[in-house]
Amino acid sequence: MTMADTVAVMNKGIIEQLGAPTELYENPRSTFVANFLGQSNLIEGTVRSRDSDLVTVDMHGIDVNIRAERAHVEGDAGWIGIRPEKVLIGEEGVELDAPGNTVPGGVISDVSFVGVSTQYLVRMPWGQELQIFAQNTGRTRLFRVGEKVELSWRPEYAFLLDASQDARAGAEESDV
Repeated sequence: MTMADTVAVMNKGIIEQLGAPTELYENPRSTFVANFLGQSNLIEGTVRSRDSDLVTVDMHGIDVNIRAERAHVEGDAGWIGIRPEKVLIGEEGVELDAPGNTVPGGVISDVSFVGVSTQYLVRMPWGQELQIFAQNTGRTRLFRVGEKVELSWRPEYAFLLDASQDARAGAEESDV
């Protein structure tokens, strides 16, 4: 990723996606690429509307927007993808810096302080745990397990992948 202008991500001998490292990471076109190059939160959603700039997706009763050029679905069912470092986390009811998609109802289920950042697992109302990596800049306090939070991300950071793809494709298998 650091030495090449163009990278090919292959899956079982077939090129999944070819492009600049930043394009592959920021705008993957398959769940395999999304998971193989870092971590991604993949959340079920259904397309509600499309226009030339934005796709609106129902995410468990919450409308979120994704830039049209980052929506890689043929039908209406998809995986909303957002990288953990692109998600802002804040206290319940407090307006976050990122305009666009606000997702209420999260509860902190795990906290891991790793120096430069804090990694959170947040259980959402629909039961899925999302990963959030918050940089430790000192601007916000650390949250504790059990606290209620809201999440937010900008539409230009999310991507939408076809729901027919395996959400775990390309992810590392754990030895459990």
